[in-house]
Amino acid sequence: MDIKGAYKNFKESENFFVSLTRDILSVLIAVLIFATLSQIVFGLWTPMVAVESGSMEPHMNVGDIIFIQNIERTEVVTNMQGTENYTSFKMSGDVILYKPYGQDGVTPIIHRAMYYVEQGDEMWEGGPRAPHAGYITKGDNVVTNKYYDQQGQVSYLLPVKEDWVIGVARYRIPYVGHLRLMLPSL
Repeated sequence: MDIKGAYKNFKESENFFVSLTRDILSVLIAVLIFATLSQIVFGLWTPMVAVESGSMEPHMNVGDIIFIQNIERTEVVTNMQGTENYTSFKMSGDVILYKPYGQDGVTPIIHRAMYYVEQGDEMWEGGPRAPHAGYITKGDNVVTNKYYDQQGQVSYLLPVKEDWVIGVARYRIPYVGHLRLMLPSL
C-alpha cells in the first residue's frame, strides 16, 4: 500500500481507535496553529488571561478574556501620558498585566498604568519616595479602587518595575473566561 492509500484508509476508517487518533490529531493541529498565530501576533504562546476580580469594572468584567501583547513588542503609554486621541479600554493610558512584587507563580494583576516614577520621586502627592523606578498602577473601578495599588495591598509602596510587566492588554472578549475561572488552576 502506498502513502496515498494509507492516508485514505486512515481518513475514512470507522475503527474506534483510528477515529480517536484522527480526533486527537485534529485538536493538536488546531492548538499548534492557534499557539503559532498567538506567538506571531502577540509575542506570547498563551496571550489570554481571564479577569478574576471586579477591580477593572466597568471596562473589564469578571469572566472576560483579555488578549495581552508581549511587553517586548510594545511600549506602555501611561494614563498621564495618554491623550484624548489615545485610549485603551475607554480610558487614557494602557492597561498592563504584571507580576506583583515581581514574583513568579502568583496570579498576575491587570491594572492601568497611571504614571511612571523615577527612584526617589514621590509616588503620589505627599506620598513616600519611590525605592526604585516603575509604574504607579490602579484599577478602573472607582468604588473598589479609590487608591493606587502602591497605597494598598497589591503592590504596597513598590512601583511596578518594567521587568515585572508581562504585557499590555489589547482586546477583550466578554464572558468567555467564566469557563476558565471554573476550572482549577493547573
